[in-house]
Amino acid sequence: MAQAWKCAGLRWSSAQGPALIWEGARPSPLTWGKRVSFGVVADGVRQCVGARGHPCPMRAAVSGRSTGARCEECARLDRAHSVAADGIADDPRPYRVYLAWFGPGLVKVGITAAERGPVRLLEQGAVCFSWLGVGPLMAARRTEELLRSALRVPDRVPYAVKRAVRSALPAGEEERAGELREVYGRAVRLSGWPESLEREPFQPVDHLRAFGLAEAPTALGEVSELVPGGSVSGELVAAAGPDLHLAVDLPAAAGPSSAAGPRPVGRRGVVVLDTRLMRGWRLVPAGEGEVDFPVRQFKAAEQRQDGLF
Repeated sequence: MAQAWKCAGLRWSSAQGPALIWEGARPSPLTWGKRVSFGVVADGVRQCVGARGHPCPMRAAVSGRSTGARCEECARLDRAHSVAADGIADDPRPYRVYLAWFGPGLVKVGITAAERGPVRLLEQGAVCFSWLGVGPLMAARRTEELLRSALRVPDRVPYAVKRAVRSALPAGEEERAGELREVYGRAVRLSGWPESLEREPFQPVDHLRAFGLAEAPTALGEVSELVPGGSVSGELVAAAGPDLHLAVDLPAAAGPSSAAGPRPVGRRGVVVLDTRLMRGWRLVPAGEGEVDFPVRQFKAAEQRQDGLF
């Protein structure tokens, strides 16, 4: 029987790109064209991944659709010590405020530790971003809140929304940076900026090629959950944030294959796999084949091709 591994998710490096991280911090670097193949053990149960580097004391089972892969108690503990929850207000490190753009009409404001550079933006799948300023944590937090209240710029954009607009990204870098430029201009004209926050000039950074999205085919749907006995095998064509865009053989019907035999293959296309869904499962190698997990079709794809999944 093949050895089973547990995945810790996708890690980004501004120099080396994305890599899948396995238990024991073992990385699997990802490059365009690489085959990503794995299956979930047939008798598997997804377990909570714990919090703050500690295992879940209850070894609680969690839903296959949960992107956090944590039980309620571990999720509470993890968030209580996060910057997002103001759980470390005395952090002495400098923080940067940024504006990120994910697609038409999708601009958000956020903060990240200055020492991390652009990694946080790669992790979020930001197609384009620009720094706004740098300073102490609470000054960065007040600036973020200023933009949220004065300009109605959100600090969160759901990943499902990010995925849905990737097929409609403008072709030119200047056009992709246009909304950021407009929001940046409105932001710097606001009064009430903390004096301890040093403003930074507008310098948009574009990640379209870093994500491989410039030449990637349009994704037709996304894996909605992993299930015991299911598998996926596909060629990596792009990656953005936690998402892998995989070219796979698409089944003609939804749901995993049954004991009666494999489903007929409809055609080849690209689906998105959120690697956060891999956490907490025992995974084993898989051979070449189709995507054998539930797939949710994007609305635009539904309009183009009825009954694909």
